[in-house]
Amino acid sequence: MNMASIFAETKQLPHIPKVVQELMESFRGDEHSLDIDDISGKVAKDQSLTAKVLRLANSAHFGMPRTVSNPHDAVMLLGFSTLRTMVLASGVTGAFSKIEGFDQNRFWKNSFAIAEMSKWIAGYVNDVDKETAFTCGMMHTVGGLLIRMFFNDIALELDQAEAAGDKKRHQLETERLEYNYADVGAELAKRWKFPEIIQHAIAGQYHPDTDGEYSKEAGIIYIAKYLKRAHDENMPEDDIVSGFPLAVAEKIGMDVSRAYKDLAMLGELQSGLDGLLE
Repeated sequence: MNMASIFAETKQLPHIPKVVQELMESFRGDEHSLDIDDISGKVAKDQSLTAKVLRLANSAHFGMPRTVSNPHDAVMLLGFSTLRTMVLASGVTGAFSKIEGFDQNRFWKNSFAIAEMSKWIAGYVNDVDKETAFTCGMMHTVGGLLIRMFFNDIALELDQAEAAGDKKRHQLETERLEYNYADVGAELAKRWKFPEIIQHAIAGQYHPDTDGEYSKEAGIIYIAKYLKRAHDENMPEDDIVSGFPLAVAEKIGMDVSRAYKDLAMLGELQSGLDGLLE
């Protein structure tokens, strides 16, 4: 039941479309050097991916002045970064099969919310790309899905323990399995050839609790989860500020004074990706 047993079953592992892996390369270099016609053409060859992207592009959230009829229109009207986010989200959510007894729509909605908050936080941290932060947030708990795919009975037991006790999910998983969803998610990101910056963010998202080393992107995920919990609990702004993980914010160089002034924006953040789940 070690982690290697999960990745030994290569045929059962979720697989993302090739175009998604190719788009990940744009995080490593200059996106302006990419051939937009080539990228949009590759997206268009995947009918399922194209249908999802066009449904999102034509949703009320993006408010397009005219109908987006193909991926090339999407990148011209929405920009490359938005198309990339749509394709990544479509590819990742579509890679996982349904898991009995688990609400995956709720899981992905939470992931998209964390992603949007991560992007917002990145605006107050120097030398962090907002779209990279978004992808880190979106991917932060995919390891949990993989654990459920292979060990659903154990995952259900841990659900009960998590609901009944004070320990966090990753602590319960580590005690039971000797690894947790952050470890599994980082390894999956590696197998999917995602950039190391995303792998490290997923792996290090709980290191602030253990005094371990972590990247700016990992710290951003940590703070995003705090803000998501605060929002879910309708926490007043004064309480959000008093409980804010300042040590993490200081380590990653977050301009908290400016962020505090903009806390009201949190309730307005929307990724626009929930349409993928319909």
